[in-house]
Amino acid sequence: MERSIIRLSHCQKEIFCFSLPDECPSCGEELKGSRLQEAPVSLPSPLTDGHKSSCCLLVAPAHDNLHRDFDGTSDLHTGISNTKGVVFNYTRGGVRREQTGWERCVSIPLVRPDMFHLLAQWDQYLDRFSDGPMWDPAWHRFDEDDHNCFSFCLQFVNSVLTAEGRSSLSRDDFTRSFILPRMRRVSKYTTLYQHLQRHQYYLVDRQEDRQEDTAVSS
Repeated sequence: MERSIIRLSHCQKEIFCFSLPDECPSCGEELKGSRLQEAPVSLPSPLTDGHKSSCCLLVAPAHDNLHRDFDGTSDLHTGISNTKGVVFNYTRGGVRREQTGWERCVSIPLVRPDMFHLLAQWDQYLDRFSDGPMWDPAWHRFDEDDHNCFSFCLQFVNSVLTAEGRSSLSRDDFTRSFILPRMRRVSKYTTLYQHLQRHQYYLVDRQEDRQEDTAVSS
């Protein structure tokens, strides 16, 4: 997803495209030099460079996905970044500390910028946790269902919560609260991007108009 998606409004439609068209794909009116209802905006990609996202949970396509794409069918891989952007992730060979390979991923911040005491200890927490026997393949074998990259991330987050005197999170709560909302956004963005690659434009009624129609009919 190299190109930016643009959204513009015209003739009561929201129009999504990669570049500003010469004429409206809905009504045919020339757009060059005409006043639009709103200035075109570029939609931010939901994917970021994980090595520039400190203290985050990162979600990326698994290494066996040749194109490293979020296609909705491939397995995903998770990791935790330290304050320098090094990504700690658990694999069959143990914990990796990677400085490359996570340039296009979903980043979920785990620490607020004002939590200075936690930021100061984050790298120490992560190093100590990663060196534990739970993640040493000589002691515990990687299991795709019960002892995997997500287990590593969740248990690290809970170890930090415990150290901070806070309640731990269940796998379901953590997934529902932090992972799913971000992945839904990636799915919507990817679907729209692929549609534009095939059809050039995507048109929907303006949101305000749809809400007014609903209010009138209710």
